[in-house]
Amino acid sequence: LITFNLRHMTTGIYSRVFKEEHTPYVLELIAQLSKKEIPFLIFDEYYKAIKKHLPKHKIATFKSHYDVKKNIDLLITLGGDGTLLDTLHLVRDSEIPVAGINMGRLGFLADIHKEAIKELIESIEQNTYSIEDRTLISVETNKPVFGEVNYGLNEFTIHKTDSSSMIVVHVYLNGEFLNSFWADGLIIATPTGSTAYSLSCGGPIVFPTSGTFVLTPVAPHNLNARPIIIADNTVLSFEVECRSNNFLCSIDSRSINVDNTYQLAVRKANFTFKLLRMPESSYLNTLREKLNWGEDSRNS
Repeated sequence: LITFNLRHMTTGIYSRVFKEEHTPYVLELIAQLSKKEIPFLIFDEYYKAIKKHLPKHKIATFKSHYDVKKNIDLLITLGGDGTLLDTLHLVRDSEIPVAGINMGRLGFLADIHKEAIKELIESIEQNTYSIEDRTLISVETNKPVFGEVNYGLNEFTIHKTDSSSMIVVHVYLNGEFLNSFWADGLIIATPTGSTAYSLSCGGPIVFPTSGTFVLTPVAPHNLNARPIIIADNTVLSFEVECRSNNFLCSIDSRSINVDNTYQLAVRKANFTFKLLRMPESSYLNTLREKLNWGEDSRNS
């Protein structure tokens, strides 16, 4: 269980892009942190974009994973789910909690409404929040591909290049052959990622605490290929056949072109992503709102 001592904690504020209409909410967050005397730092690139809107006194900034690991106890994002996913590069294996304030429509990850900034800080002060441990997927290769951040929160994907024909992905579970997927690609999604790319390709919704991975083929050419749910203590390895000898590998939003000389395997990472939730936050409510469940007129 993670708890915060307000007198000794430092908060980091992160966002990708500043929009003028976000100004009142940024100022509100800074005002609430200042009111509670909580030290804070702002991501350097974001600070440069919003500096003219902020109080004139000097505000400390951070730039890298090393700054976060050394100086920050809690990271707050301003944006959507993509913005929150970006912070994986900053928190890495430090397991520093991240809270996502959504600046648009409700997200699966960034589910704190922008009008609830005061309530967020009060929740931290009163220790009424919760922390969810989200599984990360780790990629192992025989050649460097994704550098130091070879893990993702949503999914790992093998996909054909834009101009190539379909690929064949031979999948092994703990060394035992599972199946050969003739398809445009194959997604290996975490429970968190089950509501992302996998869902749009017909994969199932999986609860965050289910302890599973989802294998979802992308536009399969063998029509009996269906999404498969497996235990997340499984090591998956792959052999890929393609006419061009090149295909894409991606973790979340990062993609790289590789060839058949790459050996690929994935497993659950040995650390988690810690997501801070407000006391009234509910995964079921988020599902209903995001997926418009209950919109049928017979439910009114």
